[in-house]
Amino acid sequence: MELVLGIGAAFGASSLYSVGIALQAMEAKAAPREEHLRLALLSGLLRRARWLLGTGISILGWPLQVVALLLAPLVVVQPALAAGLLVLLALSERMLGERAGRYEHLATLAIVIGVAGAAVFAPARSTSQTGEQLTITLVLVGLALASVLPYLLRMIGRSFAELTMICAGLAFAWSGVATKLAADDLEAHHLAMAALWGLSTAAASAVGVLSETSSLQARPAIQVAPVVFVTQTIVPVALAPILFGERFTATPLGGVPLAISLVIVLAGAAALARSPLLLALMDPAPVSLASGSAPNPVDPSHATMRVTPATEEDDPSSATTSTSPASIRR
Repeated sequence: MELVLGIGAAFGASSLYSVGIALQAMEAKAAPREEHLRLALLSGLLRRARWLLGTGISILGWPLQVVALLLAPLVVVQPALAAGLLVLLALSERMLGERAGRYEHLATLAIVIGVAGAAVFAPARSTSQTGEQLTITLVLVGLALASVLPYLLRMIGRSFAELTMICAGLAFAWSGVATKLAADDLEAHHLAMAALWGLSTAAASAVGVLSETSSLQARPAIQVAPVVFVTQTIVPVALAPILFGERFTATPLGGVPLAISLVIVLAGAAALARSPLLLALMDPAPVSLASGSAPNPVDPSHATMRVTPATEEDDPSSATTSTSPASIRR
């Protein structure tokens, strides 16, 4: 019963997270390109009502994630966060007046089957950290350094969109691990430590949001969303046996059914994140609902682009770009 309630809490958390991220993504493309990977980007977004609303909704999801981790193992809760994509799909259908097709239905079925399989074959929930404190510290420090790598490279004039996407996922993965630690300390009545983990989760999430928002400036959501989600799911699940004793080998058939279930839910989530319906909701760039592809942003038939030559010559990554996307093709 606790497992079912835990999955329900994870579904609630993921629904709030997904709606919040969608609102944030709507504002990301409108932010000036020269603020890429800069605190100015975050400060500018803090003045946008819709972005603040999205942030507030996402924050409301965190307590539900803590509740989920108090009831269910991390290897179930983290993949179950994919359920929020189903809420976005329903919102897309309602707001855009479009119906989901076979592609979306198959991706939805994969998520449902994968989460159900993970629940059936899940290991017992851990109530304490089985890894040594040194191991936990080294893992978290490594994740933190990897998360801020794009900002370190930015300081020397380098910026790689693909790396920024992955590092955004790593920051959210750090947040996922820290949330599990907070839940364990809360259950053990270590309230001060739980509060500290909560604050660290907020900091990691802020880095993740800034990196993901910067990625959405440089790449379409069809590329960003799957990479971020898969990274932030795989890393905590892979660390669960080491840090929390949630070992795959302790599950039926040596963990093979559990591993297959996780692969199915990840595949379904990555596919649904590329759905034209979701992209049309989240990404201001024009998306073909028939093919799910976003047109070339330099194609004059879809957008006009103005580049300030002096700025581009001084720093190509800070070129000022203005686009006027065409309406969604139906």
